[in-house]
Amino acid sequence: MIVEVEKIAKFPSSPLLAQIRTPFGHTAVRWCGAPDIPSGQYPVEWTIDEEIVWGQNARPAGEASPTLQQEGHRVIVRGRLKLTIDGAAILDLGGDQILLDVVGSIPTATDGSWVNLYLQREKVALHPYEL
Repeated sequence: MIVEVEKIAKFPSSPLLAQIRTPFGHTAVRWCGAPDIPSGQYPVEWTIDEEIVWGQNARPAGEASPTLQQEGHRVIVRGRLKLTIDGAAILDLGGDQILLDVVGSIPTATDGSWVNLYLQREKVALHPYEL
């Protein structure tokens, strides 16, 4: 996915954070690239380093479209959930696939449905790469 990096910031007791913009929202998340990059568009891979617990930080979404939004120090990520035969869960966020670390089980009826994830912004990471 290509994201627009507006700025990179470092706060005390916090990892490097990037203020980003996508076609479906904007937020601040952990940046795993160089701290001194100029503003601009960058191809990135997403990771979510927070355990997903259905009913706590993962819930059915009321809308069927990808979304990124900030709520205080948390990020709301809406995407389409895919459950695999071996019990893994993958979130489709605007065409990018993000592997989720699930604790417990996710109802099988949610396979293919839209879900909201409520995550700590430091646990959502962007890894830039070269095309």
